[in-house]
Amino acid sequence: MPNQNNRKEKDPPVTTPTDEQAFVRWFRGSTPYINAFRGRTFVITFGGELVAEEQFASFVHDIGLLNSLGVRLVLVHGARPQIEERLNARGIELHYENGLRITDAAALACVKEAAGTVRVELEALLSMGLANSPMAGARIRVASGNFVTAQPLGVRDGIDYQHTGEVRRIDGEAIQKQLHDGAIVLLSPIGYSPTGETFNLSAEDVATATAMQLRAEKLIFLTDAKGVTDSRRRLIRELNLTEAEQALARKQSEEMARCLGGALRACRGGVRRAHLIDRHVDGALLLELFTRDGIGTLVSGELFEGTRRASIDDVGGILELIAPLEAEGVLVRRSRELLEMEIDQFIVTERDRMIVACAALYPFAEERVGELACLAVHRDYRKQGRGDDLLAFIERQARDMGIERLFVLTTRTAHWFQERGFREADIKDLPVKKQAMYNWQRRSKVFIKPL
Repeated sequence: MPNQNNRKEKDPPVTTPTDEQAFVRWFRGSTPYINAFRGRTFVITFGGELVAEEQFASFVHDIGLLNSLGVRLVLVHGARPQIEERLNARGIELHYENGLRITDAAALACVKEAAGTVRVELEALLSMGLANSPMAGARIRVASGNFVTAQPLGVRDGIDYQHTGEVRRIDGEAIQKQLHDGAIVLLSPIGYSPTGETFNLSAEDVATATAMQLRAEKLIFLTDAKGVTDSRRRLIRELNLTEAEQALARKQSEEMARCLGGALRACRGGVRRAHLIDRHVDGALLLELFTRDGIGTLVSGELFEGTRRASIDDVGGILELIAPLEAEGVLVRRSRELLEMEIDQFIVTERDRMIVACAALYPFAEERVGELACLAVHRDYRKQGRGDDLLAFIERQARDMGIERLFVLTTRTAHWFQERGFREADIKDLPVKKQAMYNWQRRSKVFIKPL
């Protein structure tokens, strides 16, 4: 949003009615997420690359916004470029073996210095409360400490990794106490052993272990890529655990492999959802969390979208979905009372707790005929195959019921049904009961498909 204080008095408004309508629609659409996220725990991890970029301040403002909405936040930062800068300045080379860093005593000193600098910078930005800034009036407390217990990687295949370690334990109880008191918990890629040693850790591993320990609602990776892509470099928006395993088996960048592996472990370990999003996009967190389709890749052990039989709890969602089509005359109006009575006949497609498509099947058992009715797809999800999925679901259900023919009455979508095997028929081809109910004012066309 533009800074209103920099606008001259004579300047015209920068928003148009279309912009305003889009904002209102987005804001209303974000309401379910605002309600669902309040009191939930998110673990967000990002590399030192983001910290070094100009848009980092905007990212911190978005963190402040999430905090103000009641989200319990754990931030896990990396410090790779800051560490490398200090190593280069001192003429120290960081060695890697089998993709793992070897941290000697000199390198560990650089790790401590870099991680401390990043932590202080983060705390300073989260403490901002300047007038005319997005954080105006914010009172955000940041808590950090020895929440991560580490152990050395040790000697592997004859290689001594020295001060490079791995997570041994996360003090979940202490972190939960800080979150309960309203603080944002900040974790560095450093861990401590019970004997007082310090170890250099992977930020992705710290974040994954923390999310699992806290049973977080979300684990969010801000990455250098737009997310997981297919063989044609197209973004894959959702992955179940099996699909995530298959994607991990394909060639991925080193960073993406770490993040995707962490997402997979987290979802298997009790985290509901993991997100991999592009750190280069301004407002990436908000776009991923408060829009239904997001901008990155979602990994989840749950069903993000699926088709199922409707229940009484779906009545409100179905009414909201079909209302625009009823207003246009595409569908016959249905009252809430009628829909509640006939809800057992309905099938719905649910996407992240929103009804995005529906259809109904009314059987005429004696004639072994079924009526396909009230087929509707949300305008934002048309031309993506959901109508075909619903039709296939209805056809399978009809066959299971012994139905041999499916018919539909339509005034606007004749071609869609014809392209899917329906053939035009006469009113007299309908079941006798349906003939008596035919609305001659609508003059709907009849189409029948043998099953």
